[in-house]
Amino acid sequence: MNDWLEACKPAASARTHLLLVAMMWTIVGAVLTVLGVRWELAARLPYVWPLLAVAAGVGACKSRWLLQGTARRTIGRIYARGDGYCLGGFLSWRAWMFVALMAGMGRVLRGGLVSREVAGFIYTAVGAALLLTTPRIWRAWYRGRAVH
Repeated sequence: MNDWLEACKPAASARTHLLLVAMMWTIVGAVLTVLGVRWELAARLPYVWPLLAVAAGVGACKSRWLLQGTARRTIGRIYARGDGYCLGGFLSWRAWMFVALMAGMGRVLRGGLVSREVAGFIYTAVGAALLLTTPRIWRAWYRGRAVH
């Protein structure tokens, strides 16, 4: 049975795993940012542009002090493992659990836990953080090795 599973496993190179991480962070970051900005603009607040600037600033801080380290560790883990791992293994189990938690929290926010304006601020900040972090991952993918 294990031989059959191993033969059918959609294995990929480390570079492919890195491409998947970069695409995921870029797409999720862009979607969150667009949704957040749309919700803020729809609120027609008189201070919407300064609010969006603050959200982007919060995102920049989150990128700098949290996500850059996460990206560096993810890149290192992928290259340390090498080629031949399952296609879905581009994130660790712990990271996949965190993705599920964040998706659930996003669903709760959209479900009315907070106003659309507050959810828009959070979405914009998180999306900006992801987008500001992705160049590190894209560089590592492009160069074919870990970038420090």
